[in-house]
Amino acid sequence: MTIELPAGARSHTVRVGDHRVHCVEAGEGPLVLLVHGFPESWYSWRHQIPAIAAAGFRTVAIDVRGYGRSSKPLAVEDYRMVRLVADNVGLVAALGAETATIIGHDWGAPIAWNSAMLRPDVFTAVAGLSVPFAPPSEIKPSTAMRAMAGDEEFYVEYFQEPGRAEAEIEADIRDWVLGFMFSGSGDAPLPDPSKGTIATIPRGARMKDRFSRPEADLPWLTAADVDAYTSEFEYSGLRGPLNRYRNVDRDWEDLAGFRGAKIDVPSLFIGGDRDGPTVWGAPAIAAFGRTLPQLRRSIILEGCGHWTQQERPDQVNEALVDFLRSL
Repeated sequence: MTIELPAGARSHTVRVGDHRVHCVEAGEGPLVLLVHGFPESWYSWRHQIPAIAAAGFRTVAIDVRGYGRSSKPLAVEDYRMVRLVADNVGLVAALGAETATIIGHDWGAPIAWNSAMLRPDVFTAVAGLSVPFAPPSEIKPSTAMRAMAGDEEFYVEYFQEPGRAEAEIEADIRDWVLGFMFSGSGDAPLPDPSKGTIATIPRGARMKDRFSRPEADLPWLTAADVDAYTSEFEYSGLRGPLNRYRNVDRDWEDLAGFRGAKIDVPSLFIGGDRDGPTVWGAPAIAAFGRTLPQLRRSIILEGCGHWTQQERPDQVNEALVDFLRSL
């Protein structure tokens, strides 16, 4: 399947060290990097690329390593946070720029936050969607997740064993992506507390057993959109994307020197009031005055679920363009 590019955009790959990074690029001006989450690709920014480019910025949406046409190293540790930050630093230089604003959603948000935390000289402004910034803490991530899940498995725990989640997803990629995305959206039925949520999995069960699915196309998630994601994963598989989750404790060790750190560049946060990471992240949002001293705005979109920039493209575009123009 050929995925249609946004108007005025071009697709190309850039060599960064020993890896290649696939980019979809439009516009001219100061560089803006867009970093997607799971289970997505550059395509999750299809509504933002033309809007940000039209506002006067060189807009580059990437496929994170492991996804799409970017490199897919085999080792789990090749997906640790510091290497993803290094990809972004190298990409800025390879694109002929010295600095960039970095914007991320879902896993792309921690990648963006950490890029700005580790290299504020390169990433001079940052925006995160869905997942708020929280500096590395004293608590090991796997320990915190175990406490959140009770008698079940937190979904990040479920993703830890190589091959387990891959087998579930790759049996029917399209159905899994559709169920996962709809179930995490603001359009999904409110969860029944007695039946649990997709954030945890009963032991011995499958994650998709708790998915719900739409009865028809949604304005923000059409059959063509699901096909676009499906086609990418049918070629690339899910091992690389899931390996990101398998580094949460390794990241905690790598970034121990940054525990309690702040990000002292202009920043923006956008979340949804029906989005799990935003809801769980309420303490992190409350700490923004300390952790993000140059925060411009923290926006919580009413009725919005996890897929922030796809569910609410107009509101997100307006907020991002306002932020970029303020820099």
